[in-house]
Amino acid sequence: MRSMVVGVELGSFTRAASELGRSQSAISMHIKKLEDRAGKPLFTRQGRGLVPTESGEQLLSYARKIIALNDEAAVALSVGESESYIKLGLPQDFFDAILPKTIKEFTSVVENVHVDVRAGRNFALEEDVYSGRLDAAIAFFPVGSKGHGELLFQMPTYWFAGRGHGQRQATLKRLPLVLFDHPCLFRTNALRALEQDQRRWRVALTTPSLSGIWSAVQANQGLTSRTPYRVPQELERLPVGLGLPATEPIEVRLLVSERASPASLALCKVLRKVALRELSQHELEAVVA
Repeated sequence: MRSMVVGVELGSFTRAASELGRSQSAISMHIKKLEDRAGKPLFTRQGRGLVPTESGEQLLSYARKIIALNDEAAVALSVGESESYIKLGLPQDFFDAILPKTIKEFTSVVENVHVDVRAGRNFALEEDVYSGRLDAAIAFFPVGSKGHGELLFQMPTYWFAGRGHGQRQATLKRLPLVLFDHPCLFRTNALRALEQDQRRWRVALTTPSLSGIWSAVQANQGLTSRTPYRVPQELERLPVGLGLPATEPIEVRLLVSERASPASLALCKVLRKVALRELSQHELEAVVA
């Protein structure tokens, strides 16, 4: 079952073999044994990969629960080689500060845990938590997104440019923009504000990488809209007086799977504390539940 779950989550049973320290033939044998016991196919081939059948999806849901219980019992009894396995998703914005501080505090009090951290896109993080592909995640949401996890913070967003170049770029007839690939909440906010203000714009560069965003803006390729959290010193926040339209604030929310293990809940407790402490030190509006 672990081979099945890891293979689906990584999108490849070859990657699952590497992750689990097994040969690819061993992983294939595990899947075959599961199908023999189920008496029906669990996967169908799609291109070069395999996707779960309806029966496979049903078993996958149970497999995640069974593995979580198995790992929890092994840790509680201090037997076997199993570790508690936690899958955490975070925006790239939080990888440099919140992630290392969270892991350091968590591993100082909880041992024998494997934390798998993934940089996620907002449009996918909530679905990954809901489906069990992630145990927990922090994600950005539009203001007023009730019913989506726990609200931690409301963060303002501003326009940023390379230091000393913002005024020139802001007065161009067509604003050059540096944006995340679609879909992206910050991209949507920026374009909506410009459309409502009837400002002309062009996309100068798109990238799936936050470091790519910062690098392009530092290289004076265009403007971008982000929160003020940990913005590189080489960038400047553009003042209202330049005539750029205000962009909407965003919410930071903590999402936790209903099937989260005790170890996952313990990590969420530390993550929540670190995030509130870290974000409160910046120009943000704290919303402590």
